[in-house]
Amino acid sequence: MKMMRPAAPVPALLLALLAGCGGGSGPSFPLLGALPTEPATPSPEARCTSLAAQAGLAGTTLKTRYVPAGTRRPGGAASGDFLGSHCVVTGSIDPRTGVDGKPYAIGFELSLPDDWNGRFLYLGGGGNDGTLRDTSLSSSISIGTPSPLGQGYAVVSTNAGHEGTSASFGADPQARIDHAYHAHDKTAQAAKALIDWRYGRKPDYSYFSGCSGGGRQGMMFSQRFPDYFDGITAGAPAMRVSSGATVAAMWNNRKLTDIAPAGADGKPVLSQAFSNGDLNLVADGVLKACDAADGAVDGLVQNTKACRFDPAVLQCSGAKNDQCLTPAQVGALKDVFGGPKNSAGQPLYVTQPWDPGLRDAGWRNWTLGTSTTGTPNSRYNVLMVDALVNEFFTPPDPDFDPLAFNFDTDPARMEAFSAVYDTYRDDKLTAYQARGGKLLFIHGMADPIFSADEVVEYYERLAAHHGGIAATQDFARTFLVPGMAHCSGGPATDTFDSLQAMVDWVEKGIAPDTIAARASATNAYFPNRTRPLCPYPKFAKYKGTGSLEDAANFSCEAS
Repeated sequence: MKMMRPAAPVPALLLALLAGCGGGSGPSFPLLGALPTEPATPSPEARCTSLAAQAGLAGTTLKTRYVPAGTRRPGGAASGDFLGSHCVVTGSIDPRTGVDGKPYAIGFELSLPDDWNGRFLYLGGGGNDGTLRDTSLSSSISIGTPSPLGQGYAVVSTNAGHEGTSASFGADPQARIDHAYHAHDKTAQAAKALIDWRYGRKPDYSYFSGCSGGGRQGMMFSQRFPDYFDGITAGAPAMRVSSGATVAAMWNNRKLTDIAPAGADGKPVLSQAFSNGDLNLVADGVLKACDAADGAVDGLVQNTKACRFDPAVLQCSGAKNDQCLTPAQVGALKDVFGGPKNSAGQPLYVTQPWDPGLRDAGWRNWTLGTSTTGTPNSRYNVLMVDALVNEFFTPPDPDFDPLAFNFDTDPARMEAFSAVYDTYRDDKLTAYQARGGKLLFIHGMADPIFSADEVVEYYERLAAHHGGIAATQDFARTFLVPGMAHCSGGPATDTFDSLQAMVDWVEKGIAPDTIAARASATNAYFPNRTRPLCPYPKFAKYKGTGSLEDAANFSCEAS
């Protein structure tokens, strides 16, 4: 016999008593007490407020903030579409004091939209991490595209276990492990638990998207935690950042500093090793040699595999002028683009591809900087040296002089942490493929810190283990972006919705044969130009007719 809820008979009994007394205006019945009512469903705001107290995550403190619809735009922008109502949760996992006496905790920000689409997105970080990426924004490899939170995704980011963008946290061994993988594991688990509590179910689909350090984090998930995500987008994925790429940064810094003119104090002024005019001269030389190989002279080198350029063609036959480079400049370019080597001539990293994007400020900011004094401000000297001496060296060596880097002995000091942190060694991804995961690599051809040749070399190794590129494309694809600097910028069509491409692949089975890309309206080189991004080894080839600004006049063809 089906049991009834205790409160259900009361209204019927009351009606019978009233009927016996001649209608609904009879006497009250105080012994019955107040009539029970169904409990009210908590409002989204109330659920947000109560989440911190009720979610019950061990070792975690939570704070919440409710954002009503129509009160905030993505990133706090002054114009554009407003976000829907959502709950912002900031969490702190496993707070502790490190061996260096500093406070540490795994911090995260999770935004939970009231109108949830059933999807979870983990936003990768970058640099040395230490901050929480705004979860109302798009991924750093989909800049300029619609806010995933605004589309209904639950979105999380993490500080990777420490506060502040300095790599000084490397003095604490646990902070190193947190930065490498542990903080990301904890953040993903906490986010999924909170999603389950808020919506009463787990995500239908889980995605990761990031660039640079964020791309490394995506690769780390595919290897250490292959069941966490259905789709991972790894932009410029920093697979050898704590070994090869940082060695290359030290090599490039040395080669460029060696040819820099001395300032008033006698110290080399790195930024003046190449003027902007010199870089434009090199970019034009690359275009002259390689631009037409894709069928169109349009300022982009699409057929990257066919590009061959020797800067010696620009060497002055006499005195230096605006139309040529000194022998020292030509030699430095050959060293930089040829990749670092030890004294025996053995490569310590991959080569760099020739691309006209080296004329852009993004390339200068990493390699040369803008300082007009003997104190360089290039990102090699600021970001990469910081990471090298505090985290990538074991033990840390904070007083190390980067210009004294020994290419025979110092790489060995980086191997211990590389074994924990780098992701280039696993070129099978067997578990991730077996669970049905999809993987997108996206890399700018003019990236001055993580060479596009690195992702091509890795992808070729991956394909060798999976029956060739055609078979590998069932679960992993690589897209190269001509002209693009590190994650975005440059003379490039650098705006594209890689997240939607991944969603279509995972949820609809539509593999990305192309990704629609455009240059922004403010692009200094070719505003509003559109192009198809093509899966490696194909490239965008001009069909021979129509506007060079329109993607419809290009098709993806094999080299």
